[in-house]
Amino acid sequence: MSSYIRVLPELLINQIAAGEVIERPAAALKELLENSLDAGATDITVQLDNGGIKLLRIRDNGHGIVRDELALALMRHATSKIASLDDLQSVESMGFRGEALASMAAVAQLTLSSRTEQDTHGWMVEAINGHISDPAPANQPPGTTIELRELYFNTPARRKFLKSEATEFAHCEEAFKRIALSRPDVGFSLQHNGRTVWQLATPPRLLDTWLQDAALKRVAALLGAEFGNAAVPVSRSAANLTLHGLAALPAYSRGSRDAQYFFVNGRFVRDKVASHALRQAYQDILHHQRHPAFVLFLELPAEQVDVNVHPAKSEVRFREGQGIHQFIFHTLQQALAAPALSGAETPATIKAPIPTQQRIPLAALNATYQVWEAQTGSGKWQSQDSGFRIQDSATPRTNNEWGVESGEAASGEWKVGSGQTAPAESSSLPAIQSPTTSHYPLSTDHPLGFALAQLSGVYILAQNERGLIVVDMHAAHERIVYEKLKASMDHEAIATQPLLIPVCFQTDAHDVATVEAEQDALHQLGFDIKPLSPTQLAIRAMPVLLKQAEAEAAARDILDELREYGGSRMLTERRNELLASLACHGAVRANRILSIPEMNALLREMEQTERSGQCNHGRPTWFALSLNELDKMFMRGQ
Repeated sequence: MSSYIRVLPELLINQIAAGEVIERPAAALKELLENSLDAGATDITVQLDNGGIKLLRIRDNGHGIVRDELALALMRHATSKIASLDDLQSVESMGFRGEALASMAAVAQLTLSSRTEQDTHGWMVEAINGHISDPAPANQPPGTTIELRELYFNTPARRKFLKSEATEFAHCEEAFKRIALSRPDVGFSLQHNGRTVWQLATPPRLLDTWLQDAALKRVAALLGAEFGNAAVPVSRSAANLTLHGLAALPAYSRGSRDAQYFFVNGRFVRDKVASHALRQAYQDILHHQRHPAFVLFLELPAEQVDVNVHPAKSEVRFREGQGIHQFIFHTLQQALAAPALSGAETPATIKAPIPTQQRIPLAALNATYQVWEAQTGSGKWQSQDSGFRIQDSATPRTNNEWGVESGEAASGEWKVGSGQTAPAESSSLPAIQSPTTSHYPLSTDHPLGFALAQLSGVYILAQNERGLIVVDMHAAHERIVYEKLKASMDHEAIATQPLLIPVCFQTDAHDVATVEAEQDALHQLGFDIKPLSPTQLAIRAMPVLLKQAEAEAAARDILDELREYGGSRMLTERRNELLASLACHGAVRANRILSIPEMNALLREMEQTERSGQCNHGRPTWFALSLNELDKMFMRGQ
């Protein structure tokens, strides 16, 4: 090795740069597609052979390159996108570094053909091993065609790092999908080995909403109708920030991050600030081993984000990272937190027939319900069409665990409009119309319908006008208790109830010491726990939302958290995890027999609770089965 310092040859410089910018065919495809978009193309065709290793051809209808600039376009750091530092600090184009084409020309056999609208014919240059030919006439329509053959043909060691044809094509297809999602106003097509893989057109620009329609159709085409059915719209603007797109509910969670598309000013990026905000927004509703799916677009002034962080332009740096984080987090959390009753409806343009047993968004059911209302001034319940009526007794009303009033059923019978009398539920809960009557009340106020029965002590079967609703009662009640505990903690007012008989349990000296040292934290969580002896504790009060039967288990969980993290950290960093654990203790257990009124009361609370479609661990709390699907199962009408 020589010790002399020398200037490297231009070809070697470009080959070194290619290792960063053009690491595989997909990277070259991304750069060329971005160039086409910067050129104002509205229709782009991609042709690949052997995963893009043998051939990669891009043809667009952009504004083209004039004859005298064709060779210049292949030189390193030659670009039409920026001219000064000010331009770099507020760059709005997709490309700007002027490295990609020079890098490709150094490691592949490149042909560049282009024609502007003013030219009568096109012009072409070729580059092999960094040598660029003189421009020659070419049969080229308005726009530009770039052809790469034999990627890394002159650097065999580098070519050995490329994967199989199928793997390289998968990477190319993913790069294609990212660009196509970012620009629904542009038509794209992708061919591989002579076979058309994607043909993505755009709707005619006739209506004011054409771009929105195009975006929804593009998402449905690339990610599938299943994603569209499971997604809720995200849209919020504040100051100079805008976040919009679609975010899938946890029922559509994935085992990998393959359905996460986040764009900043139209550029697909993977950013740590945004990724953390998105994970936090899904934290309460997604199982920790699953990943959310979304297509989100963040728009902000170009000077507020630095895109010149990495040669591949896949990373950005925000000037106000903390503010961006909070904006993304709160926007997405709000979109996902809608209660079941007012859950956002999937846009009609990306809906598809829903497979059997697939979750149906509540808002989609909302529009089909009949109106049923009714409490008369005389204290009687009645439907508007059937004369169904339940007499109210004079028994004083009290609140049960579901937060509903009781007393209507205390008279011991149900009085139906026909004059029939049926036994009432033997409880102090409100009497609700029997689900077996022909005039079952369905209301826009109750999209989860009304309870029919309980299955295996685990599931609630309910009926609405559309069909059958199946609810996991423990998962649903767990979410309700969790949200109430969080709301109480936010207001620093967890309601407690003294225990008539304290719950005592044996423990060790460490737990006793923890109780003595962390009294403030325990009180904030609604517990009054005191030592009885060096090895015994007594629970004298606990949160109203928890069941006394679970007092010891809940107290032990809290003490474990306090011993490991301490009171301050537990109430900040670990707060939600702890409340989720307490909610599990407070939720109704499997095999608990519920009355019809209790089941209906749970359904009503679900309709008013944020994120009630998922339990604290991200599992769904309910599914819907339409009457049409039931008819198909039983071959009715066939």
